[in-house]
Amino acid sequence: MIHPTAIVEAGAKIGANVEIGPYTLVGPNVEIGDNTVIGPHVVIKGHTRIGRDNRIFQFCSLGEIPQDKKYTGEPTRLEIGDRNTIREFCTFNLGTVQDRGATSIGDDNWLMAYVHIAHDCVVGNKTIFANGASLAGHVVVEDWVIFGGFSGVHQFCRIGAHVMTAASSLILQDVPPYVMAAGNSAQPYGIHVEGLKRRGFTAEAITALKRAYRTLYKSGLTLEEAKAKLADDARTQPDIQRIVDFLAVSKRGVIR
Repeated sequence: MIHPTAIVEAGAKIGANVEIGPYTLVGPNVEIGDNTVIGPHVVIKGHTRIGRDNRIFQFCSLGEIPQDKKYTGEPTRLEIGDRNTIREFCTFNLGTVQDRGATSIGDDNWLMAYVHIAHDCVVGNKTIFANGASLAGHVVVEDWVIFGGFSGVHQFCRIGAHVMTAASSLILQDVPPYVMAAGNSAQPYGIHVEGLKRRGFTAEAITALKRAYRTLYKSGLTLEEAKAKLADDARTQPDIQRIVDFLAVSKRGVIR
């Protein structure tokens, strides 16, 4: 199932039922899990581990060195989980020793054409990156996030679970869970209600999250006052605790 024109270097570990298309290059420190399908003209280099049941389309570059002048050849990593779809011309870079030493992508993600994920990013599970969405270095993306096409995220930002961004949004600060964001620079535009409904959130939970949004953005409270109020509300509405936990670890400040 490896095309005769593909190059799989000695040392690479290839699982069962893996397909590798024409003119694809797999480096010596690459590991590819069972049932993964890799199209033609893909380059996979570095210390890269790809899980099972992924589909990687043509012209992707995975595991190339970081676009970081501080990188001097250290054996950092790229880790990709299971059941991801990675479309044409995606570029995912290795990590750096200045951070965690790895760029990580979880499971069940849908990454459309021309997506760029820079060094030391952490992407969770079940995300959607529309065409051209890009993460600068050291970005954390939690589960169920949806990026509109050509969205860009500044380095060191954190994007909370269930966030949705509009097309061409420029994100310069952290975006709390459940929030819709849009603009240059991105501003909050309410709770991602439709997405929460599709994922099984109850009407009661969504109402509570709308109240939490008003506390954070519409109440006139300072950020510290809003955090205290949300922590109190989370005692009876557990979904709000995710917002409280997010704000506790935010370092760049949140869009407001």
